[in-house]
Amino acid sequence: MARQSKRNRKASGHLKGSRFNLAIWITRHLQVALASLGRLSRVPFSTLMTAAVIGIALALPAGLHLLVDNLQTLSGTWNGAASISLFLKQNTDKTDTEQLINQLQNRPGISEVTLITREQALGEFKQLSGFTDALQALQENPLPDVIVVVPDENYSEPGAAEQLVADIGSSKEVDYAQLDLQWVKRFHGITEIAKRGVFVLASLLGLAVLLIVGNTIRLEIQNRHSEIEITKLIGATNAFIRRPFLYSGFWYGLLGGFIAWGMIVTSLLLLAAPVGRLAGLYNSDFQLSGLGFFTTLTLLLTSALLGLLGSWLAVGRHLNKIEPS
Repeated sequence: MARQSKRNRKASGHLKGSRFNLAIWITRHLQVALASLGRLSRVPFSTLMTAAVIGIALALPAGLHLLVDNLQTLSGTWNGAASISLFLKQNTDKTDTEQLINQLQNRPGISEVTLITREQALGEFKQLSGFTDALQALQENPLPDVIVVVPDENYSEPGAAEQLVADIGSSKEVDYAQLDLQWVKRFHGITEIAKRGVFVLASLLGLAVLLIVGNTIRLEIQNRHSEIEITKLIGATNAFIRRPFLYSGFWYGLLGGFIAWGMIVTSLLLLAAPVGRLAGLYNSDFQLSGLGFFTTLTLLLTSALLGLLGSWLAVGRHLNKIEPS
């Protein structure tokens, strides 16, 4: 029992020691982080200029990404994005046609159903084709009744729209079902290219942020060359000297992320009214969607990590070159 109690006391002491060491580690990092922030605040103009450049570099891809998302949202609200034409059989009577229309109107995923009768189709064809005299010689109308179906936004994707065509085209009254997906496929192709373009631009501008932060930290290391030499003479390790520079890069990146967020929000506020008026002209209630919570969090974390990585690369390259003579 005495041995067990002694082991328990040792384990408890070890646990308390670990917690104490962790508290000291956290406290030291907080002190260095606040000291780095204080050093940056003493040169506000230089700090703000560097952070503004980072913010502009981050705002461009983030704003374009938000623009693509709004375009995809807008495409889901456009009527006729992927209209389906159901060509009915010639022997389909009026009662069966009305029953099919009622079924389609009550079906989930369909926003609009329009009937184009044989007579309406023939009259439109006469008007547009210019063969009025030739068509009058026909003994009977060769055109069928056509039901035009407009899916809702849940079927704006090509795959979902094709599945809807397979379902409603299997009705016994339907002779042939045609889906107008050409425009939809082109639009999705354009948005896919835009997404990849945004990714490429984000990668290039992310590299630019690394270079900006790295160059800024490099200049700061050169300005503090003598201080670093003296610190090494009294026994400071590279990890100890590196820490404030890393936090400086972190603060540069985080401040740049907030500036980028402010630029995007300001741009949305300036564009909201004109976009709303334009949408009203098309009888649409579309409104620009802003940065959500997770998108904003991702922007800030990405900017902070880029700043941290840029400072890490700069410090790792230039700090080892400084040795006390």
